[in-house]
Amino acid sequence: MRILVIDDDEHMRELLSHVIKWAGYEVMLAENGRIAMEMQRENPADLVITDLIMPEQEGLETISSLKKEYSSVKIIAISGGGRIGPEAYLPAASELGADRVFCKPFDVQEMVTAVRELLGDEKAQGSSS
Repeated sequence: MRILVIDDDEHMRELLSHVIKWAGYEVMLAENGRIAMEMQRENPADLVITDLIMPEQEGLETISSLKKEYSSVKIIAISGGGRIGPEAYLPAASELGADRVFCKPFDVQEMVTAVRELLGDEKAQGSSS
């Protein structure tokens, strides 16, 4: 299964890449929503993890575009919220179709559990959500 990680923060992309590979999934990385949409069109991911505040194409627009073009794709939204705070962005992400939302910083084990549950991975069975 393939997971696309979208975040303008290189350190966050690398952290998520490491965790996702450790959990046994293929990972693709994009620094913004515009690049991510190009990657999704060329080689669709089963699940997308996207930051919400990014340059060029921010996360809410990306979630909306993904759900319009790939209605079955699973989406996890992450945000530290910038100056406004994540509570201003995460509900909007859910309304646009994000399946799960996480505030930064988040627990990586909870992220792996969410990924496994959304992808129907048997490793998630019996885990708490």
